[in-house]
Amino acid sequence: MSYIVNEVQKQLHDAVMDSMKKALENGVIAAVPETKFNIEIPADRANGDFSTNAAMVWARELRMAPRKIADIITGNMSLENTYFAKCECAGPGFLNFYLDNKYYAAILKDVKAKGKDYGHSDYGKGKKALVEFVSANPTGPMHVGNARGGAMGDCLASVLSWAGYETEREFYINDGGNQIEKFGLSLDLRYRELYEDGIEMPEDSYHGQDIIDHAKAFAEIHGDKYIGAPEAERRKALVDYALPLNIAGLERDLLKYKIKYDTWFKESTLHNSGAARKVVADLTEKGFTYEKDGAVWFKAEQFGCDKDFVLVRSNGFLTYIVPDIAYHYNKLCIRNFDLAVDILGADHHGYVPRLKAALQALGVDPDKLRVVLMQMVRLVKDGEVIKASKRSGKAITLVTLLEEVPIDAARFFFNTREANSHCDFDLDLAVEESSKNPVYYCQYAHARICSIFKKLSAEGIEFKDCDAKTLELLNTEEEKELIRHIASLTGEVELAAKALDPSKLTKYVVELATLFHKFYNACRVQCDDENLMQARIYLCACVKDIIKNVLEMLKITVPESM
Repeated sequence: MSYIVNEVQKQLHDAVMDSMKKALENGVIAAVPETKFNIEIPADRANGDFSTNAAMVWARELRMAPRKIADIITGNMSLENTYFAKCECAGPGFLNFYLDNKYYAAILKDVKAKGKDYGHSDYGKGKKALVEFVSANPTGPMHVGNARGGAMGDCLASVLSWAGYETEREFYINDGGNQIEKFGLSLDLRYRELYEDGIEMPEDSYHGQDIIDHAKAFAEIHGDKYIGAPEAERRKALVDYALPLNIAGLERDLLKYKIKYDTWFKESTLHNSGAARKVVADLTEKGFTYEKDGAVWFKAEQFGCDKDFVLVRSNGFLTYIVPDIAYHYNKLCIRNFDLAVDILGADHHGYVPRLKAALQALGVDPDKLRVVLMQMVRLVKDGEVIKASKRSGKAITLVTLLEEVPIDAARFFFNTREANSHCDFDLDLAVEESSKNPVYYCQYAHARICSIFKKLSAEGIEFKDCDAKTLELLNTEEEKELIRHIASLTGEVELAAKALDPSKLTKYVVELATLFHKFYNACRVQCDDENLMQARIYLCACVKDIIKNVLEMLKITVPESM
């Protein structure tokens, strides 16, 4: 939470404890209670801005009715030099605290003092966090699920940075394993059919146009040079040609989506360096493997999994999870990240406990790995679910999606729901310029404030810095509600970091826009009272700055006119 919100809660705690110390000095109680109590924000503001259950918690310890304890607390309480105006007893013994107008003024002064840093937190304490996301198969184009994972992972990395982590973004390139074998096979067959008749594509090979295009481009360079070459040599040449182009394409398309990675990590490095095989050797040395039916198994049940699993097949090949174990060991023990976050599809729910079990067996704290499981995306147009692009008639990829909707809308929409919720992406709403479109609604709020300032300036009214006393004039419920929401930004950033849920920030900025429009409709900014007008201009400026801060964190355009 913001430092002022933290300070307020500390003031409340200290005021309660100091009142009990005073009651002890006055002989009203025999001892100051030690049991911890809660401080909460009531759902109904009629019950105060903050409340505590201290009197209820201490009833047994003091052997006294909660209401009597509450009366003792309020009777001995001093709120001098705090942000509180009063404290009242309610019901059986709840204590409700009401904020003074100087609190609201202090929040706005804090916003202006911190500027672009308002909303940042030191929650992460500078720990190193690595967010790995998308990591799409490099053998073909990215699909709509990757579009959701990209927006979510990139925004989560920004959230963690705001929350005080030293954050990096990483793409894991699966350039080893079965998919690359299949990629080589598919390229090989498409290349050969340019020169040979009767070539048939197996059902489980890659049938996309991109494979055909790669084969033709390779043939334009090399002709039939590789037709007579050994199969392994031909396939290697084709993969060595096409794979870098695909990876470059992934990077290019993701940059269009405003995603720039710090590292592109290749799976092949784990095989070439021996790191993948070393995982098996280390687990064997620690006594956590056994042989059965010619294969090497990991004793996963010892670490809470439902069953053991194979590390090395009877033919000597590693299973897919071994390089993944080596990769995460590299993250946490070789590169020494304090936190590794993976954005994965929901179909990985059984994979995660296996991965964590193996890491634990290798001596790694499994809690350092946090996995966000992401549900599927459904594209909706005209109220119906669609699976193909009208333009191409093919499945909608990241590229075709961004041809149909603005990048801002895609990034924002994919972060409006928690990862574990199914995402219905409304293509019609994404391009609609109305208050129904949440990203447009937030952008419009920012542009509206800019328009207000231009209008005032045209009439010779300029923005002035306000002192705290002037800002204390902001005392309508609409003004207070708006400022309370402003004050909650840093807390929302921390909650989003803890939950690995960037949707908390899209919800925050939509609510901020809503509360601003509510304030603007209820309170005239350009009013006869010069000081009140300047205080309201100051409030508008704070809202404008925070909308800009949050949208820029999400890498959303912040227009000054619409």
